[in-house]
Amino acid sequence: MELRKAFVEMTTEQLAGMLTEEEINALTEQPKHDTQGDLAFPCFALAKQFKKSPAVIALELAARMQHPLFDRIVSDGPYVNAFFDKGKVSSYILQKVLADGAAYGQLKTGEGKTVTLDFSSPNIAKPFSMGHLRSTVIGNALANIAEKNGYATVRINHLGDWGTQFGKLITAYKLWGSEEKVKQSPIQELLKLYVEFHERAANQPELEDEARKWFKQLEDGNAEAQALWNWFRDESLQEFGGIYEMLGIRFDSFAGEAFYNDKMEAAIDLLEQKQLLSRSEGADVVELTEYNLPPFLIRKSDGATLYGTRDLAAALYRQETYDFSRSLYVVGQEQSLHFKQLFHVLEKLGFGWANDMVHVPFGFILKDGKKMSTRKGKVVLLQEVINEAIAMAEESIARKNPAIADKQKIARTVGIGAIIFHDLKNERMNNVEFSLEDMLAFEGATGPYVQYTHARACSILAKASGRASEGGSLALNDVYSWPAVKLLLAFPDVIGNSFEQNEPGQIARYLIALSQEFNSYYGRVKILGEDGEQAARLALVEAVTIVLKEGLRLLGVAAPEKM
Repeated sequence: MELRKAFVEMTTEQLAGMLTEEEINALTEQPKHDTQGDLAFPCFALAKQFKKSPAVIALELAARMQHPLFDRIVSDGPYVNAFFDKGKVSSYILQKVLADGAAYGQLKTGEGKTVTLDFSSPNIAKPFSMGHLRSTVIGNALANIAEKNGYATVRINHLGDWGTQFGKLITAYKLWGSEEKVKQSPIQELLKLYVEFHERAANQPELEDEARKWFKQLEDGNAEAQALWNWFRDESLQEFGGIYEMLGIRFDSFAGEAFYNDKMEAAIDLLEQKQLLSRSEGADVVELTEYNLPPFLIRKSDGATLYGTRDLAAALYRQETYDFSRSLYVVGQEQSLHFKQLFHVLEKLGFGWANDMVHVPFGFILKDGKKMSTRKGKVVLLQEVINEAIAMAEESIARKNPAIADKQKIARTVGIGAIIFHDLKNERMNNVEFSLEDMLAFEGATGPYVQYTHARACSILAKASGRASEGGSLALNDVYSWPAVKLLLAFPDVIGNSFEQNEPGQIARYLIALSQEFNSYYGRVKILGEDGEQAARLALVEAVTIVLKEGLRLLGVAAPEKM
C-alpha cells in the first residue's frame, strides 16, 4: 500500500538511522479499532536507544510528522497513530484504480525472473477425479498471482505417464480389451481393465509376472508396447484437455515422467561423481542421516529407477532450461517427505538453487468428514461434479432471474467458479468439505456471492449510463464508503503477500470482505442520488468492479456482468 510506504518512509526519516526502513515496515501495524487510526507504529524498540519512555518518544515523533494524504498523526501512549484524510485518500485511490484498470495491483518484484510451477499432474489412463482438483486450481491461481507479481511463469503438467502400472494395463488390454470399446470410451474402459487386472491378479499371481515383462518391453522400446502406451497417453490428454478447457487452465509443458527416461543416467552419473551414492540392501541410495531423513532411493536392486530419480532429473532439466528463481511443486501433503529428500539431495550436489525449490502442500477434499478416495474403480469424477454444479446453478439462476439471457453460459461460469472458489477460499493446508449446496449458495463466503456482487455493481453502472468517471470530485467523506476504500488500497499488498506465502486463499477472503463492504455501502447509501458526490460514488462502484473482476481472474474464476 503506497500510503503505508509513505508512513514508513516518514518514520524512517525522523528516526535518522535508529531503525532501518525494513525494520520499521515490519513493526508498523494496522490498529484493531478505527478510533485508533489507520496505521500505527509502536515505539517500544526505541526506548533503550533514546533512554526515554515509549510514550514520550511517540509524543515527540508524532509532533514532527505530517503528510498531505494524512488527516493527522498523533501519539496514543507508546504508539504513533496515523489517520488517513478520507476525502484525499478516496480521491487518490479511485483515480488510480480507474486509470490502471485491470493492471491495478500489478507488482514489479519478479521482473526478469521466472517461476516454474509443477501442478495438476494426473496419471494417464485414469479418470480425472476430484482428487486432482486441489493441485490443479491452487497451481493455476499461484501461476496467475506470480505473473501479477511480475514473474514469467512456466506451467508444467508433470503427467504420471510411466511405471509398472502400464505393464499391467497393457497386459489387461491384450487379454480382455476391445479396441472398439476403448475408442468409444477411452478412460472409463482403461480404468475398467486396470481394476479387472487387480481383481484377477489376486488369484492369478502369474499376471503380475506378465505385467512386469510388458513394462520391461516398454522400457526397451518394443514397438507394440510403445504404440499402446502412446495411444493410452493421447486418449488421456484429449480427455484431460476438455476438463482443463472448462476450468480455464493452460499449461506450457506436458513433459511427464516418461520425458525424463533418457535424462536419468546423467543425474545418476552426477551423484556418482560426487560420491553420494551408497548401497542399501542391494539398492542405490543417497544417505540423508544428517537431515534426520531416511535414504533417498535412486535405483532398485534390479536396476529399475523410480519416480524420485525422474524428479531429480526433472529438477536439473528445469533449472538448466528455464533458469528459475523459484520452483513450486503443488503436490499433496502426503508427499512432504519425498520433496524434503529431493531438495536435500540437490543441496548435497552443491546446487545453491535447491533453496529456491518449494513444496506447496495442501489438505484433502472430504465428503462427510472422510477423505475422497479411489477404491476398486469407484472414483468421484470431476467432470460429473462440474456438470452437476452447472445444472444446479442454471436452476438457481432461472428461479432468481427467469428473464435473463444466456442462462446456460452464466450457469457454466457460476457453477465452475463456485467449485474453484470453494477450494481456494480455505487456507491451503486445511481440509475442504465437499458440498455443492454450500458452494453454490448466493449468500455467505462463496464464489457466487462475489460474482453476484460484481454483477450488481455492473448493473448500477449500466443504469448510470457510464457516468462513473465523468467530472466532479472523487473525494468521499462518508463513513460508509471508507471500509471499501481501505480495502481497495490494500489490494496490491494482498497480491504480494499471497504470492510470498503461496496462499491464494488470501485473495479469495479479500474478495469476500470487499463484497461484504460494498454490499453494506449499497444498502446504506443512495448511489445514484443527484448531488455533488454522485461522481465519486459511481467511481467507487466502478473501482470495486475492476478489483473484484481482477481478483476473481487471479483465482481462475470469471466475473459475469449479469446474473
